[in-house]
Amino acid sequence: MSKGPSGFIDAGQCEQGLPCLWDEPPQAALGTLILAHGAGAPMDSPFMQHMAQGLASRGVRVVRFEFAYMAQRRADGRKRPPNPQAQLLQQWREVHAQVRQRVAGPLAIGGKSMGGRMASLLADELGASALICLGYPFYAAGKPEKPRVAHLADLRTPTLIVQGERDALGNREAVAGYDLSPAIELHWLQAADHDLKPLKASGFSHEQHLETAAGLIAAFLGAK
Repeated sequence: MSKGPSGFIDAGQCEQGLPCLWDEPPQAALGTLILAHGAGAPMDSPFMQHMAQGLASRGVRVVRFEFAYMAQRRADGRKRPPNPQAQLLQQWREVHAQVRQRVAGPLAIGGKSMGGRMASLLADELGASALICLGYPFYAAGKPEKPRVAHLADLRTPTLIVQGERDALGNREAVAGYDLSPAIELHWLQAADHDLKPLKASGFSHEQHLETAAGLIAAFLGAK
């Protein structure tokens, strides 16, 4: 593995040729987190870059990968919708298996929005040490009457969800009405949206909220 231009460790490819990035901490890793991207942005988006590097600086090894549809978009520049859920889940399984072969110690899974939701469907099956969700999509945009929470009631994996108070896919008021497993810890970021970006009037900056999220995640994983 070689150092990439942004300071990450570039492992080249994950299972089935999916692009993959490794961010190594400067010291011995507390553990490893496989972090998947959301539906519309790649693994090296500013959000994903900031989060991965912030976690690595706090002692967490981060492995990022791209689902097949996003890898194809990177190759040809054409936007396309996510792969069907069954394919996304299988890609998650294969990446997890390969990373598990490469690293020792605790192995957590999670992601931004869709990536975190797919991880939540597999966390118990894979025996993940923890689950991390950044901006969990509790329902699709404009469809709060169809929540995606049934599996969260029985989740056994220790879980941290970092959510913006005004997330259009699950705000504080809406989420308060859901039956969530006691294994789930919810942390709300003040006045933040789905990307954890706060209103200017809140007095917080986007960078501050991202740093807060990285600190919460590192502390949560360090305790597992």
